Amino acid sequence: MHINPFDNGLTHKAFSVVLFLMLISSLPPDCAFGQSGPKSATRPMASDPNQKQSGPVEQGESQGMKVFALRLRPGQDLRKEIERLTREKSIKAGFIITTIGSLEKATLRLADQKNTSSFEGKFEIVSLVGTLSQDGVHLHISLSDSAGRTIGGRLVEGCQIYTTAEIVIGEAKGLVFGRAADKLTGYEELTIRRYKRSRKRG
Repeated sequence: MHINPFDNGLTHKAFSVVLFLMLISSLPPDCAFGQSGPKSATRPMASDPNQKQSGPVEQGESQGMKVFALRLRPGQDLRKEIERLTREKSIKAGFIITTIGSLEKATLRLADQKNTSSFEGKFEIVSLVGTLSQDGVHLHISLSDSAGRTIGGRLVEGCQIYTTAEIVIGEAKGLVFGRAADKLTGYEELTIRRYKRSRKRG
């Protein structure tokens, strides 16, 4: 079909609209427009099995949050008390919200080290983060000494409270955290699944 824009009183703008409509009508029904032009909306590009995949390995969405708070006394072990609370409250998908306090002895596993390291002295807890589950806890801590020097690593047993530790823990309702061996890293890593309540038989 040939259209002369100057026939029948068509303006340049009207002619452009007509050409656009002709283009749309000639496209197949499964074609959609994107920012880079038309592309198939029903034929996703096949993934290359040899290509490194991006995005999270494990993910989940909480249905709310429950909060626990506790204060530790001098001489108590920081990790042991967090593990105890996790077991007693049956925390299934926990995480550290905030912690403040001090230690008089610290035992950490530093980055890329198989053995733990112990430190004597007075330390302020600068940061404590991690996840909690019935399969175990994964906690990292940062400490500063009297000169402001900071050390950090994985929290293990042997971190003794000096004056206090004020800890606030959250639990993601509707999720269950776990730990499972990961062939890629060689460590037990976080797993996430939905929490399903068991139905009671009447």
